[in-house]
Amino acid sequence: MGRDGAYLTQAEAGLPTRPAAPFAMGDRFAAWPRLRALAALIALAMMLAASAFVPLTVGRGEVAKPAQISLTGNAGKQAERPRDDDLTLYDHAVTRIRHGENYYDFIAQEHRKADYPLRPGLAVRLPTLAYLDAAMGVDEAKPAPIAMGAAVVLMLAVIWAWWRRLGDEACSESQRLFGTALIFLGASLGLNRYYFVLHELWAGMLIALSLGLHRPSRGRWLGAWLAAALALAIREHTLPYVLLMGAMALWRGHRREAGAWALLVALFALAMAVHLHLVALHTLPTDPTGPSWFAMRGLGGWLSNVALSSNLRFLPHWIAGPAIIAMILGWAGWRSEAGATATLLFLGYGLLFMIAGRDDNFYWGAMIAPAMFVGLAFVPMALAGVWKAVWTGREGI
Repeated sequence: MGRDGAYLTQAEAGLPTRPAAPFAMGDRFAAWPRLRALAALIALAMMLAASAFVPLTVGRGEVAKPAQISLTGNAGKQAERPRDDDLTLYDHAVTRIRHGENYYDFIAQEHRKADYPLRPGLAVRLPTLAYLDAAMGVDEAKPAPIAMGAAVVLMLAVIWAWWRRLGDEACSESQRLFGTALIFLGASLGLNRYYFVLHELWAGMLIALSLGLHRPSRGRWLGAWLAAALALAIREHTLPYVLLMGAMALWRGHRREAGAWALLVALFALAMAVHLHLVALHTLPTDPTGPSWFAMRGLGGWLSNVALSSNLRFLPHWIAGPAIIAMILGWAGWRSEAGATATLLFLGYGLLFMIAGRDDNFYWGAMIAPAMFVGLAFVPMALAGVWKAVWTGREGI
């Protein structure tokens, strides 16, 4: 207050002033220099065009059509659908465990009967889900109310976790509501009982839960760690997510959290070594070696995996492909802890899907599909931010 009784501004009082925000809260692209934003806009247009033309493939490279089988198949027609070979193998494993047999005593026999490889040992799934399914009474021939209840609880937990995280980070109320609706759309994948024996189904839901529970700015990561640990015990494809979470914690300077993620990697390595040893004990020299997973499928591999293992499956490929690119754009445009982590996560898995995985491994996309949908909530903001930067951004790159 001045001598005349009038209130002084911060500048007049000699206090530090906060500069006007150059972009909206949560908007990453609006602050970019003009040339960088223009390059991003051109790259986006090229990716959208390419994704609209790349066909989605499944099985032996056939172009997918809406009536084909997918992870989101029509539940009313499940009884008429022939059981997939992979699912039949897992069904047999669950049944034999339920009858009191040890997983490693029979899994090699089941692989041989199905003409599936036993080498490398990674071709044999970890036993965690088979034992969980047996405990929950999963049976292809009849409903499993305990398993369905667990799936519903997990889906609700994912929705709740993301409702809370969207509320804690920099986004508007409309983005929070739209994002929660989108996570429901993605997480509803987990309610398809036809695929309760599929490892990626549960692991992907647990990754979505882990990412939703993570609060690095508040030092809350234990819930995310536990969900990721269960996902990793079910499917080793969770490892890239765990490595990313550890790297991000180290980059933030959170040594205790980084140490916890490193411990999880070490425990997994030990468990995997035991698993491979037990598989090797039952492997014969005559057992075949599986074909290479390094199929180098390119952009089509990434888009096919995500679209065919999600509710995008019901859309034409020229819509489903660009929708996936739009999800990445939305995540990248959201300037927050969740936006940064998810962008690296989904781009990282996308790169892996372009390099590794055959056409019949499309269900790997279920590892990331549930949480990817949230990115669509931030697409309008991201597009507006890029456009603003192109026209009003500062010079430079």
